[in-house]
Formats: sequence, C-alpha cells, structure tokens
Amino acid sequence: MSGRARANGEGSIFPYRNGFAAYAWVVRPDGRRMRKYVYGKTREIVHEKWIKLQQDAKQGPMTSTDMTVADYMTYWLEEVIKPNKAPLTYATYETFIRLYIVPGLGAEKLSRLQVQPRKVQKWLNAVAATCQCCAQGKDAARHPERRRCCALERPECCENLLSPRSLSDIRTCFRSALSNAIDDELITKNVAKSIKLPTVRKPKRKRWTSEQARQFLESARSDCDPFYAAYVLVLVMAMRKGEVLGLLVDAVDLDAGELGIEHQLQRVRRQLLHRETKTEASDDTLPLPGIASTALSQRLARRDRDREQAGEAWQEFGLMFCTRYGTPIEPRNFNRAWDARCRKAEVPKISVHDGRRTCGSLLADLDVHPRVAMRILRHAQFAVTMEIYTEVSSEATQAGLKRLGESLER
Repeated sequence: MSGRARANGEGSIFPYRNGFAAYAWVVRPDGRRMRKYVYGKTREIVHEKWIKLQQDAKQGPMTSTDMTVADYMTYWLEEVIKPNKAPLTYATYETFIRLYIVPGLGAEKLSRLQVQPRKVQKWLNAVAATCQCCAQGKDAARHPERRRCCALERPECCENLLSPRSLSDIRTCFRSALSNAIDDELITKNVAKSIKLPTVRKPKRKRWTSEQARQFLESARSDCDPFYAAYVLVLVMAMRKGEVLGLLVDAVDLDAGELGIEHQLQRVRRQLLHRETKTEASDDTLPLPGIASTALSQRLARRDRDREQAGEAWQEFGLMFCTRYGTPIEPRNFNRAWDARCRKAEVPKISVHDGRRTCGSLLADLDVHPRVAMRILRHAQFAVTMEIYTEVSSEATQAGLKRLGESLER
C-alpha cells in the first residue's frame, strides 16, 4: 500500500484520477438513498468537501447536481400538478413544458440555471420572437391550399407569434415549478421571477345594455331556442358556460325556488369532464328569479319530450342541458349557438363569458350592493367584483357628461 495512513473518518476518501474523491449516502427528495460524490486535487480539499457533504446530508433530502430542468419539470408535472390541480391546468402546463420550456432549457442543469438569469431572459425573448407556425410545424400539417408560411418554402413568414398573455402564462408556469424546487431544497433562487416581459394590456370587454340583453332573450324565447333557459342562467344568474352545461337536473328545486351550483362540464383535450366547479367559492345555492324558474320549467318539459321520442336511444347523464339523446353538450357547439342567436337577435356579438360580465355590469347600474353582487357572481375575491363595478356603462357616462354640461351652461 502506498500513501499516508487514513485519518479517522476518512474511510470514504480514495484516490481518483489525478486527485481524490469521496462520497456520502444522502436521501433524494423522492425518498431513495444514493451516493453523492465530491472531488479535489488533494486529500485535504476533498476531506473538507466531504465533511460539508455529510453536514448537508443531515439537514434533509438532497439531489444530484446532474438533475436537468427537463427531469425536474417532468417530476413536478406528474407528481405535483397532476394529483393536485384541475385537469385543464395540468393539460395547459404540459403544453407549455413540452413546446417551450423543455426545448429551450430542458438540457440545462437545474442547479446551474439558478445563477444564469440572463440565459433564462434570452430564452423567453427567443420564444417571443419565434413564429410558432414554423417552430411547431403547424403549416406543414395544414391542407396544401391553406398553407401560408414555412411549408411553402418562401422567405415570407406569417409571423404567428405568441401573444403577451401567452408569454406571461409560460413564465408563470416556469416560475411555479422553480418555486416548488426551492421548497424541495433543490435550488435557492427562482430566476423566473426576474424575467421581464412586455406589459399585458387587458382587452376592453364588451357588454350589453339591459335593452340588448332583453332583446337577446326575447329572440331566443320567441323562436323556442332549446338553449333559452341556458341563456337566462348566463345573463340573469351570471353562471359560467361550464356551470350551465354541467348543471344537474337534481340541482334544480322549482318548488323551493332554488338552484344549486356544484359542477361544471369541461373539454380537456379529447375528453369531456363533468367535475367540481372552478373554486370552492363557486359552489352555492341561489334563489331562482321568476324568469329563470319559468325558463327551467320549460326546459324540463322539453327534456322529457326528447327522452320519450328518443326511446331506447336515450342515454341518461342527469344533465339539465343535453342533446336530444341525453348526451352532454359540446362547449364549442354552445358557443356556436350563442353566436348564431346574437345574429338573429341583431345585437352586438359578445362571448358567453361577456354575457356573465353583462350581468355584473347591469347589477352595478341597478345600484345592487357589491357584496350582494359578489355572491351572485360567486367571486372568490371581492376585488374581482369591484373590477366589474368600476366599469361604468356608456349610458351612465353619457348621463354624467350631460349633467356636467348642463351645469356649466347655467
């Protein structure tokens, strides 16, 4: 044997290449035990690193410095997000990770990335400047007559860039993952927090006046639109599209004049999911105004007729709003029906969600107390309700300016 005698406690230090190495048994975040190594040119350097390694191992779980961003994003997505978040949240984050985060930063070591904020900033800048039609091969998958960009092999590009909102959502996803890595004691700094993005300007939402909302509902009622009751629930009771389509027959008590909101219908990729509502605050039992009670009574009668006509073809899902065979309504089809009704009623086209906001704005115009409106809208935060209440209608603005002008004329 050559070399000096090993001191007490140095049993795991050994010659390695042009120096020395040592290891200690540590526990990974997933509970498994593993060897973690340190290296150095002299025994004294390795001994110091080894002592520190043993001290760190006693503090709690440790990770290998070889863990990449892709490795951790996969773990976070499958073990943290999938069991604890809504399916739509999981699907959205999976898309961000697969299309943007892993291709750009996946090969980077997680421990090294935390000290490279400029690399992270350059990555998202590159994502913002890249035509996603070219990057994801969207154009090549289109019908030849509809191709307009990279698949045509010409210098012109359609410049299908991500919106500032999408970039903000990608950063939010990455920041959330790194925050969890800090909780796992894998890193000490969240570099995603330092990423700078263009200011996201919220689009000015459209809303109807009370006369336009009445005209829309009257058009649907006169034509015996099968979704008339659904439109009433959106405009009068501020229900979300998913909540309307996921409403159960048993949730409506016409005798007591109440409606319970506990479920929603969501399209998540290739699946229609009937699940709990958006948040706990969304669950509530609300009194039914006369127009809603009458509309739902008519809807139940029509549903019974459809079930009788369908016979054995009827499939019972217990939904208030369903096809003539009892199956769930595809959310996109409801959007199409809403848009078609806007044209027939000759009112400005707004989205279904803007119909819900119309309800909030009309409550404000009627001077309904904000706390009452908060319960009707079922917002989790009062600030969200007040954001709608501060959107003064055009009619109120016109009346205010008229009063000001008259006072100045006098």
